[in-house]
Amino acid sequence: MRVLILGIDGYLGWALALRLVSKNHEVYGMDNLSTRKAVEEIGSDSAFPLPAPEERVNAVKKYLDADIKFYKGDITDKEKLKEVIKESKPDVIVDFAEQRSAPYSMKDLDHAIYTINNNLDGTLNLIYLVKEIDPSIHILKMGTMGEYGTPNFDIPESAFIEAIINGKKDKIFTPRWGGSIYHFSKIFDSYLLAYFNQLFGLTITDIMQGPVYGSRIPEIVNESLRTRFDFDEVWGTVVNRFCVEAVLGLPLTPYGKGGQTRGFISLEDSVEALRLLIEHPPKQGEYRVVNQFMEIHSVNEIAQIVKEAGEELGLHVEIKHVENPRVEAEEHYYNPERRILESLGFTPKRFMREEVKNIIEDLLPYKERLERFKDVIMPKTKWRK
Repeated sequence: MRVLILGIDGYLGWALALRLVSKNHEVYGMDNLSTRKAVEEIGSDSAFPLPAPEERVNAVKKYLDADIKFYKGDITDKEKLKEVIKESKPDVIVDFAEQRSAPYSMKDLDHAIYTINNNLDGTLNLIYLVKEIDPSIHILKMGTMGEYGTPNFDIPESAFIEAIINGKKDKIFTPRWGGSIYHFSKIFDSYLLAYFNQLFGLTITDIMQGPVYGSRIPEIVNESLRTRFDFDEVWGTVVNRFCVEAVLGLPLTPYGKGGQTRGFISLEDSVEALRLLIEHPPKQGEYRVVNQFMEIHSVNEIAQIVKEAGEELGLHVEIKHVENPRVEAEEHYYNPERRILESLGFTPKRFMREEVKNIIEDLLPYKERLERFKDVIMPKTKWRK
């Protein structure tokens, strides 16, 4: 298949590109490198040094004997996106090209506006250009389980649910409530995708993915092929952040009570699930929602898992709760449904208890590099100033 990955320079984008070329798919990618700049803006960097895009493409040729065509461009630039879609002629477009950090979106008004404009302008450009150029293209859009918040009901794996309104049955969009400006941008993404699916008959997979953790997939056979790995308070997901804290001898820092519970997935399982969804698209004209996670853990459970893994590797690891900078339920009900991936034959390969050891082992050679950025790990971005 011909696959265009928007946001190919990112954590998931690059890992997915490696997986797809290893399976003989034809991969094209576009990125404006904004994550590199935004991470630098807050004084941080990837735990693993990242080559320039051209060097990464050359490394794929050298070590995987495959080609990736890279375009530098921004999906909010309608003409550039049109040019890339026309040239690459994709069967599927994978959209990772959004501002993906909740804390970044909550820093101030400018960052909130940037998040909304970047994410929604890009989504609208993609929708209208696919309709114009080739409506048969499958749009595979990365959403987040965070769109649902933490409701006191089981989270279905469907766009609509039945409800009784004024004594009559009706269908309503599955209720959502974001925990940041970033999450609300993703919620509106889903509304746009569902609406234009009905309006234009576009074929769409809207992935509600839980936080991803991990530092390796089998295709990373050389350091020059590594994907980025963020660990600071703005860009780092909780598992990856805790692993860096363990390596640096810092206390693991659950926010507040630490009872916040989410569905998590390893980097390996994420890219494999994405590959399956690409190779098994929905019916033409269908809007498919997929809840993509493998394990449910609280932040306290994750801290304990990382502590035990670190101690097995000879590290001294402590846990120290800190004030929660976010506005969120710290103890709550959480029960999302998951069935579509299993119906496609997916079975998870990596689980958190084993994988955090791999992460720590991968990070240890970079301890000196990580020391330079330890001041950006503790939370500074607060939802209520």
